[in-house]
Amino acid sequence: MDLAELPTRSRVVIIGGGIVGVSSLYHLAKAGWTDCVLLEKNELTSGSTWHAAGNCPTFSGSWSLMNMQRYSTELYKRLGAEVDYPINYHVTGSLRLGHTDERMLEFRRAKGMGRHQGMAMEVLGADELKRLYPFLETHDLKGALYDPNDGDIDPAQVTQALAKGAREMGARIVRFCPVTGARRENGDWVIETEAGEIRCEFVVNAAGYRAREVGRMFGRDVPMTVMSHQYILFDEIPEIAAWTREQGHKLPLLRDVDSSYYLRQEKNGMNLGPYEGNCRAHWTTPDDPMPADFSFQLYPDDLERLEWHLNDAMERVPILGTAGLQKVINGPIPYAPDGNPLIGPMPGVPNAFEACVFTFGIAQGGGAGKVLAEWVTEGRTEWDMWSCDPRRFTAYTDDDHCVAKGMEVYGHEYAIHFPRHVWPAGRGRRHSPLHDRIEALGGQFGPYNGWERANWYAAPGDDTSEESTLTYRRDGPWERRVREECLAVRDAAGILDLPGFSRFTLEGAGARDWLARMTTGAVPKPGRLGLAYFADEGGRIVTEMSVLALADDAFLLVTAAVAQWHDRDWLVRHLPADGSLRIEDVSERFTCQILTGPSSREILASVVEGADLSRGWLTHQEARIAGKPCRLVRVSFAGELGWEIHSAVEDTPAIFDAVWDAGRPHGLKPFGMFALDSLRLEKGYRTWKGDLSTDYSVLQGGLERFVKWDKPDFLGRDALLGERERGVSRRFATLVLEPGEHDAPYMSTVRHGGEVVGETTSGGYGYRTDRSIALAMLRADLTEPGTVVEVEIFGTPFRATVAADQALWDPNNERIRA
Repeated sequence: MDLAELPTRSRVVIIGGGIVGVSSLYHLAKAGWTDCVLLEKNELTSGSTWHAAGNCPTFSGSWSLMNMQRYSTELYKRLGAEVDYPINYHVTGSLRLGHTDERMLEFRRAKGMGRHQGMAMEVLGADELKRLYPFLETHDLKGALYDPNDGDIDPAQVTQALAKGAREMGARIVRFCPVTGARRENGDWVIETEAGEIRCEFVVNAAGYRAREVGRMFGRDVPMTVMSHQYILFDEIPEIAAWTREQGHKLPLLRDVDSSYYLRQEKNGMNLGPYEGNCRAHWTTPDDPMPADFSFQLYPDDLERLEWHLNDAMERVPILGTAGLQKVINGPIPYAPDGNPLIGPMPGVPNAFEACVFTFGIAQGGGAGKVLAEWVTEGRTEWDMWSCDPRRFTAYTDDDHCVAKGMEVYGHEYAIHFPRHVWPAGRGRRHSPLHDRIEALGGQFGPYNGWERANWYAAPGDDTSEESTLTYRRDGPWERRVREECLAVRDAAGILDLPGFSRFTLEGAGARDWLARMTTGAVPKPGRLGLAYFADEGGRIVTEMSVLALADDAFLLVTAAVAQWHDRDWLVRHLPADGSLRIEDVSERFTCQILTGPSSREILASVVEGADLSRGWLTHQEARIAGKPCRLVRVSFAGELGWEIHSAVEDTPAIFDAVWDAGRPHGLKPFGMFALDSLRLEKGYRTWKGDLSTDYSVLQGGLERFVKWDKPDFLGRDALLGERERGVSRRFATLVLEPGEHDAPYMSTVRHGGEVVGETTSGGYGYRTDRSIALAMLRADLTEPGTVVEVEIFGTPFRATVAADQALWDPNNERIRA
């Protein structure tokens, strides 16, 4: 389209013409939203897409990313015929090589997830690999993961095919049209370009490595950095050419993940792509600014960084050493702090979305367009996509953090993500006012929305090295201490420093009625609190908050640390337009300690002023400790008698010191997040975006007791009524597993009679009950107590029994209510 044809209005404007932006346009059009325009400052694919290697893996440790990548491969297989555009798509399969037992466990877990999604992944022994890859040295390998759906595609062709399909459905693409600014005007976005202005209802930032530049036009600082990624093309290798002619297909794509590179057949030569530890970020300082235009450009070669990987690849596939080097590609790739893309609502910005910062844009591009189109057209996605939600990062992700994490993720692109391992880069962004005290007590920290919380408490002589955490096994150096912490909570008392809770005040005439419409259950009366569930229009679980009623129309809403921007957006988006209600984020002003265990009342009684500690469960009251004001909340996620002590940040050290000094004669011990996770599993308590997500409805989540059916209206009511009438197809259950050296990871496959019947949503060990526990979503007919199923843990089936009660510990809540 010529610039003269720039329309003055469109329903959606997408900024950026790489594969993700074009896929978003295509999927919007497929959804019937054809009045959409894509603006590209140069030619389509001119950013990272044109120089991408084009690999298309489905492998991921994330359920949602695996879904998205699987969808991409399915789309690409049919796209060429669907839009009548030629695409070079080679489905070669792939081998991920495993050097260690732990790596093979990762492969077995991925196989289970893939099989659950209908993909025929296999774990192969080392002796089977030469059948698929005859040029491979296998003497030091344990085996490999074989993915038959993997392969490679021409990035430009697939992008142009998506563009052709979008245009044929009526969507428009304007090339060579740089966006220069944006403003909000009369409920619209006005997008400013060199060719004029275009008004729209929704806007999408799909600007790739320029996403931060575009984000600033909307007042948004996109958390990202840009890394240099190189791959090397080699000349033709006659032996590979002969093998390919004989077999009729290419070699599988090879990934030596423990050595951190991929090796792919490119025509009859090879393509080597390392992810080197001594990596480089670009455009990070005023002395190294991003150029005004970097279209179809590359960085200078920097092969010295790749020398180790090149030598290792030649030892792994010796025939590679016979080939001459043909070309080096060194281009920019954007990285978010955790390596996952940003897809979803732009935090705090109305009717604006992000689909950017993709490190694997070709593999994820098809699925990303689907997800983005669902966000825009429906306000929700088929799969829970929290792993990619832009709101998962909050204000702590400044430039230094993004660069440090981007380099860490890039240099460990293929690393195993062990459940107890904490990555060291970019740490110390947010400290509790008790941080020094917790550290002195032996606290071993991990970040939660940037807040440093103690995961466990080490004793002198304990191994606290990073290396000790590189295992899937339960019995790391922390296990003995976590057991001690849990038993102290059971038998005496424990105190947990818990900075970072997200807190919102809600005030205004009609606040109670509004909350009643927003949540599925009853709204507590003043002085009481309740657990509230927010559902979407489909009845799916959006979030969980503790609601403290301060007055009839004044509330404090408390939610997970990482949910801060997500839940704020949800609340603000649904506020009445007349301004009658006010929501304020007060998260930074307050912090929390949990005091819990059978001795907690006696400890608290010796230091508290102005409180009635006989008040029952689910009450709250103002009080003073050490002369400092606080709010005592009679609730405990640990499942014992206890209180949350909420206080202003500046008052918290004095309160902690008073409680700590009073509690030590009673056996008070500090406990950490690992112990809390064990304690809550024994109670069947759910965690957000694990057990509670939009993958499940409120009824499937076993939360019917939090649904007040006689309310005239609440969000999701019609969908939940319909589900209740039809019958719930799957339900939440607590499983007790036969013991092994590993507990069930998230999304372990559950089978019955050889069939897949569900998945675990979390798992771990309960030290009060001395059992391995998994929370799971099962086919509804299998949730009767005593039903025996099998949970696949790293490829091995373990017998599991559905518990008689979701709570294995204190099922009647007698200890909590004491």
